[in-house]
Amino acid sequence: IDYGVHVRGRLIDSAFTLHFDPKYDNLVNAVKEATNAGIREAGIDVRLCDLGETIEELKCNAFLRIHAGKTVPIVKGGDQTKMEENEVYAIETFGSTGKGYVHDDMECSHYMKNFELAEEHIPLRLPRSKALLNTIDKNFGTLAFCRRWVDRLGETKYLMSLKDLCDKVFFL
Repeated sequence: IDYGVHVRGRLIDSAFTLHFDPKYDNLVNAVKEATNAGIREAGIDVRLCDLGETIEELKCNAFLRIHAGKTVPIVKGGDQTKMEENEVYAIETFGSTGKGYVHDDMECSHYMKNFELAEEHIPLRLPRSKALLNTIDKNFGTLAFCRRWVDRLGETKYLMSLKDLCDKVFFL
């Protein structure tokens, strides 16, 4: 279960696993311990690779994603980047039994404005794409969104325009 909150320009989300089979208790507890260890060890000037090593020691298949563009696998070694003051970090540990698989159906369900293009002017030839971009800017800004939310705004027949915006790398 994953949920998020946006308050005065600050975002936070939280996720947890809900299961009904006791055989997963150890896995769920290990992930919780890994997350809490990462939070305890985090701080100014902590090297992200050291934070990763702390979490790896708990034997979780996990990763740390810092949504400002820094991504660190939760394993020791690697990039020596340090945490910085006034940055917000997400410590997201994911556990696995190792028996599952990921199937990518190439269907995109979530979109987010490309921060690097936020101030650039990229010409759009399709008037419908311009209108959709304005609607998205007005309602979501740089927050992630899904097509269901665009539907709720009353937008219809916008998939070609959304594809056009994605092709021009407006959205990731």
